[in-house]
Amino acid sequence: MEERFADQVTVPDVVGLPFHVGRDVANDAGVTLANPDPDGPPIGALGWPGLYYITSQSPAAGTTLYRWDSVAVEIVPFGEADSNAVALPHEVPPADNAHAHPQHDAFIDLTDSDDQSH
Repeated sequence: MEERFADQVTVPDVVGLPFHVGRDVANDAGVTLANPDPDGPPIGALGWPGLYYITSQSPAAGTTLYRWDSVAVEIVPFGEADSNAVALPHEVPPADNAHAHPQHDAFIDLTDSDDQSH
């Protein structure tokens, strides 16, 4: 087996994303999306024109590949996804993220037990 000089990257999770968004996410991560059928047309030709969603990917998210290796994806037109498909849970954002979180450590008692003037 010959040695490869490309650096290694981590495959992102693109399942459930619109194809055009998943393509950009994959590109930013250093991999390319591909048609699972190597004899078929390029995946970009299958996902245009129109709105298509990615329903599966191989290899799975978190896998290490060489930069610009391919991730095979299945796509379906908007509205034609299998209604029995189960979305995989995504990681919970870290507690120190930039989003606001409700704090329940201070309560205000709006009842005044001393006020009998009613």
